Amino acid sequence: MKDNAGMTTSSHDPGRRNLLLGAGAAATVAGVGLALRRFEPEELNDVVSHSFWEQQFETTGGGSLSMTQFKGQRLLLNFWATWCPPCIEELPMIDAFWRENNRIGYQVLALAIDQPSAVRRFLARHPLAFPVGLAGLEGTSLAKSLGNTVGGLPFTVFFRPDGSIWRQKMGQITAEDLTQWRQSAT
Repeated sequence: MKDNAGMTTSSHDPGRRNLLLGAGAAATVAGVGLALRRFEPEELNDVVSHSFWEQQFETTGGGSLSMTQFKGQRLLLNFWATWCPPCIEELPMIDAFWRENNRIGYQVLALAIDQPSAVRRFLARHPLAFPVGLAGLEGTSLAKSLGNTVGGLPFTVFFRPDGSIWRQKMGQITAEDLTQWRQSAT
């Protein structure tokens, strides 16, 4: 058998190997950073004059719900849907928060990104004390304009009385989120 010099020679140059490992690690860190940034809400420059405050939504009872009535107040705006399990899980906690704090100026509004008939059926079985607007699919665009870059649900925006955003949260909110918001506003 004939020796092949190329196969017996070690092709592992330590410098080249370290360079490749370093480049791979840098690419991984950059990719993870970009992925995490994608789930971070975007900064909003001019929320006080955002078109959100000019919106109106139909209510489940057929009335109209104007966002101007919430301007100047602390507002928790929650985007949800009946087909979203984390949305459904957090609604009783949000309702309890509103019942405990609405008399001291904390407002809650839920915008359903769902079929009106599904929302009406859900609320007939699980009534909520705070207002619910029917945003439909247009609610996805509104949520994106308020920082929900991935379009996921639930998505919550906490507004200060001046109309600016204190915080946005993708995913289910917690009692701690509500406590922090209440403490930050006092």
